[in-house]
Amino acid sequence: MIGTVKIAVCDDEKNIRAYLVSLIKKQGIECSIMEFTVAEEYLADGKEYDLIFLDIDMGGPDTDMDGMGLARHIRGMDTCRQPVIIFVTGYEKYVYEAFDVGAFQYLVKPVDEQKFAEVFSRAVRHISSGQVVSEEKRRKKLVIQHAGESTVIPFQDIYYIESQNHNIVLCLRKGRLKFYGKIGDLEKELAGQFYRVHRGYLVNLLYVDSYDRTEVKMENGDKLLLSRYKYNSFVQAYMEYISEEGQ
Repeated sequence: MIGTVKIAVCDDEKNIRAYLVSLIKKQGIECSIMEFTVAEEYLADGKEYDLIFLDIDMGGPDTDMDGMGLARHIRGMDTCRQPVIIFVTGYEKYVYEAFDVGAFQYLVKPVDEQKFAEVFSRAVRHISSGQVVSEEKRRKKLVIQHAGESTVIPFQDIYYIESQNHNIVLCLRKGRLKFYGKIGDLEKELAGQFYRVHRGYLVNLLYVDSYDRTEVKMENGDKLLLSRYKYNSFVQAYMEYISEEGQ
């Protein structure tokens, strides 16, 4: 069960903030809501939030940081748990920038009430699930031939898979394991939870910490090359994965 959801509404337009707050209250979820007009107000507050509704164009004469800048700052902060970010924007052109900072979703102004309810519901389920791996995913395992015998490795134990010449290296939560194989074969076998971000790397989407247009950072701190040709499809696969996790 999820407790009180801590929500921040960040927008420099008072009427937009009021509208979003009214929509939140209609969802019947126990929550606390704080409103902020500029990025500096949010940062000065110093509290951690579960969910942030963030205007991409938020700004003003007394601020040097817009909503996208605030999102990048938040993603760079060393916190126990990163918030779910839902962008609110008047322009659909920002969609890929939103994905760059791991946005959960974006809503286009004027915000449709039904669309808001759907996105809000998924976001709350995602927050509720946290980092808990579902039982179905716990049961998923990779079976490999290693040292003359079959070895069973749960998906949840694998950060990513690396190709080295004709060998495969599994980067695990407890060390590394090397065996003969082709990364292309594993890419097909593990489709859904794993994604090939580069010809040499297959990442477990469960453990993606952050990413930009050139690399993916995993939860263990390793940074892996992200092919420019793979970027858009990787973002789509990752967004679909985390959306399913939140259901």
